Amino acid sequence: MIRHIIAAIATLLAIWAMVFMYRLDREANRFGEIQKLLERTKMEVKVEKHPKVSSLTPSETNAVKPQSKKEDEAAKKLKALQERAGNLMAFKVSPLYKQKCSSCHGVNGEGIIGPKLIGKSSDFILKALEDFKSGKRKNYVMYGLLSKMDEGQLKALAEEIGTFQQKLEASQKQ
Repeated sequence: MIRHIIAAIATLLAIWAMVFMYRLDREANRFGEIQKLLERTKMEVKVEKHPKVSSLTPSETNAVKPQSKKEDEAAKKLKALQERAGNLMAFKVSPLYKQKCSSCHGVNGEGIIGPKLIGKSSDFILKALEDFKSGKRKNYVMYGLLSKMDEGQLKALAEEIGTFQQKLEASQKQ
């Protein structure tokens, strides 16, 4: 009788171990998919040093007329970088936004890898966050970032992002 009980327990443990291993395997596959997604979205930025352009101040850059198409393109790239650098940290954001969102959506929601958030309503953002967290919208990176967040944190993020447009306008008036 005891042999049968021990055998039944051993069988149940073996089944449990198989289910546990199956779940671990599924989780490992998810991480593999996330890694593939990150590899596909990896950005490489080539920065060419251009002697005539790189040593100029922003006002001098506008005054110099490039002589060739390549120099014109380099000047445009430099101007875009200068404008972008001037727009960095136009206003303060919460540590939660910095930690969870800024690497893809930009320091102030202007969009980098992820879409532009500035100008979106807090209701729109909250719905999107909830959809990503529930899996209704598929994005492994978003799911990974939001899966451990509670409803209060999601609402706080949505409210903060919803105010970005007003914060940007206020910072530009100063």
